[in-house]
Amino acid sequence: MDSRLRIANQAVQPVLVMFPLGLFAMAVLFDIGDLLGGPEILGALAYWNIVAGLVGGVLAALASAVDLIFVPNGTPAKRIGVLQGLANMGVLILFAVILMLRMRTPDRVIGVGLLLVELLALAGAVLGAWYGGKMADRRTGGVYQGATSAPSARSPRMSPGRPASRR
Repeated sequence: MDSRLRIANQAVQPVLVMFPLGLFAMAVLFDIGDLLGGPEILGALAYWNIVAGLVGGVLAALASAVDLIFVPNGTPAKRIGVLQGLANMGVLILFAVILMLRMRTPDRVIGVGLLLVELLALAGAVLGAWYGGKMADRRTGGVYQGATSAPSARSPRMSPGRPASRR
């Protein structure tokens, strides 16, 4: 599935996916620090990281939906894209539930049980991003799509049957 939504000939969706991943990971780290007796502000920082991660996740989901619209129906790429989108939406729903449960407390902190759910949601987000990268790598054959077929002057010329010589 080739991305239709591009800026400067670079796909937007893979870039947008990294922001929620980083924000959700930092929220988990802040919550662990808060539960281990860190400063009180760590719980609030984790809360606001989840808020920002959800905003970024919705933007990434919208970019993915734009890309998915242009994939022909009935193709394996369409099925994989829909399944990946559903998995990513499940992660966003889990973090939204965590956010709503945190809103009930005045200092926005969580307990150990909710931290375990947060860790599960983060693992799902990482797995979804890894799977999406793996599918993109399989689609392009591990070659950067902007690369040319001509060898560069710096790299040794390689033939298919012979390994590169060592200097």
